[in-house]
Amino acid sequence: MGVILYLDTILVPLSLFFTIGYHAFLWHTFKNKPFLTTIGMDTFMRRAWLQDMKQGDDKKSVLAVQSLRNTLMTTILTASIAITINLSLAVLANNTYKAGHLFTNRLFDSQAGAILVLKYGAASLFLLVSFLCSSISIGCLTDAIFLINASADHEFSSPGYTQTILERGFLLAVVGSRVLCITFTLLLWMFGPVPVALSSVVLIWGLYELDFSGEFAKNSKKGLG
Repeated sequence: MGVILYLDTILVPLSLFFTIGYHAFLWHTFKNKPFLTTIGMDTFMRRAWLQDMKQGDDKKSVLAVQSLRNTLMTTILTASIAITINLSLAVLANNTYKAGHLFTNRLFDSQAGAILVLKYGAASLFLLVSFLCSSISIGCLTDAIFLINASADHEFSSPGYTQTILERGFLLAVVGSRVLCITFTLLLWMFGPVPVALSSVVLIWGLYELDFSGEFAKNSKKGLG
């Protein structure tokens, strides 16, 4: 049991440290070298796309609504998953001792009272943050759709304000989805600290392949040139 508690105090904080550290590195790269990240390239293309929407074409306005609707639906799904899992954890934690017997495993897990509460609390906190970010993102994206359609005909429209609301919505959507991904690794803590560490490594590797594909695209262009 002492070894299990030792793994809980070492592997889980270390996994969170590397995961949060990766996102800090991603944010630093996005701010300093945005074209090395897919988020930076998406932001640049989105700004150019929004400027093109300002030409007052009704067909382009309809296209803008349809394009943002896909992101809006994805964000709504993220918020729904987060709050559903959070409510499920609340029901499961309602009977702590029975839940502890369900996940008892001497090889991987420790279900001491304090550790069990920490597991539920950490997962619930991350789920609530994901739900909050996704909910705010939904509001921002909804406002952005209205502003894009209204700005073409209104003389007092502010393209800068529309751009700010749009980027805020997309940024919060990304944060909400990333926090939900981190929560999935924490949910594996119910089975022990080893699955948390392994899933965190897989998560970081997968996100790196998605976030820094622009670096490979840049290198391939240099090779073709």
